[in-house]
Amino acid sequence: MTSPPSTVAAPAEGGLQLPKPQLDRLDEITEALAKTAAHYDRTGEFPHAAIQLLHDAGLLTATVGAEWGGPGVGFTDLARILLALGRGDTSVALIACMTLVPHALQGGRPWPEALYRRILAESTQGPTLLNHARAEPDTGRGGGTVARRTANGWAITGRKRFVTGAEGLSYFLLWATTDEAVPQTAIFVVPGGSPGIEILPTWRQLGMRSTVSHEVVFTDVEVGPEELIRFDGPLQSTGRPSGPEADPDHANSVLLISAGLYLGAARAAQDFVLHTGVTKVPTHLGRPIATGERFRHVLGEIEVLLSTAEQLVLGIAGRLDRGELVTANEALSAKVAVIRDLTRAVELAVRLLGSGALSQDNPLERIFRDVQAAGVHAPQEDSALLGIGTARLNDYLRQFE
Repeated sequence: MTSPPSTVAAPAEGGLQLPKPQLDRLDEITEALAKTAAHYDRTGEFPHAAIQLLHDAGLLTATVGAEWGGPGVGFTDLARILLALGRGDTSVALIACMTLVPHALQGGRPWPEALYRRILAESTQGPTLLNHARAEPDTGRGGGTVARRTANGWAITGRKRFVTGAEGLSYFLLWATTDEAVPQTAIFVVPGGSPGIEILPTWRQLGMRSTVSHEVVFTDVEVGPEELIRFDGPLQSTGRPSGPEADPDHANSVLLISAGLYLGAARAAQDFVLHTGVTKVPTHLGRPIATGERFRHVLGEIEVLLSTAEQLVLGIAGRLDRGELVTANEALSAKVAVIRDLTRAVELAVRLLGSGALSQDNPLERIFRDVQAAGVHAPQEDSALLGIGTARLNDYLRQFE
């Protein structure tokens, strides 16, 4: 039974109170998500019941700052939440992550106050999911979606792909290019039920099936001026790549912490290997397979990979909580290492258990498919390595200036 969420001790200005996240229930929530993960993976349905569970536990608004009436959990607790959710159901964890991250970054680049308070008020009533809609079928990272000025605000037309949670989103954080003489990139908060929005059921991926990351078509979708949350400035080309340096808004560090949900999935794979090792007793062996030296050797390899990756995620999260600067180079380097390690750990788990691990009746098969998505989130490894290497080269060349 779901226990009622407690509230923060003191309301923010305006009296809004958001639920305090029940972090003491994370193990219970992991177990509950794991029980339905196979069903959602098989059907490809949006996981409404699972998302409701997270809302009831106060997790979807855990990162809302105290100044807005939220609990304002730190980056370490955010990492803990994503690890726990990923350990239960990777798809549900990703949907939740896409809402938790915009809330976490409000301190650096806040939205218009009235707009944000409206969204938070809705969040007290039920799951209010957010996600960026940026990637496009033809132009990659964006540019083909156009925001046209109208007498009442803007009308937006375009097509987006890979919109995680599309069917269940309360708001799209829609990237568009303005039709001004000097075009600008802008981000609009578009209610999910707005006229002119069509969700195309195009999500037919190897894994992460219940994220329902469909394509979404926007046709003259009208938004008011108050729904514009950010201009990113005129479109321009730098002419050459420049490596990342400081990360004052924590954006790259949050990408690393977000990868923790896949690390949680890898921990679930490890859990299954351990369970199998102590419960499977082949007739010819007469004892659990975990007693074998090879089995324990591979277990050691898996633990080294996962514990090292976890230390990277929690270590950088802790530095952010202490107010220390984490450079983009550090965060991106850690992200590359974490994804390599968790992916390798799951591969080792599959090889250790053999062909049975790839049966659709085996949770390891689903986890193996899901973690293949860890490396496709931007910036992908090749782009990250280019930026990291360029930055390191720039650092070296500065000593001769």
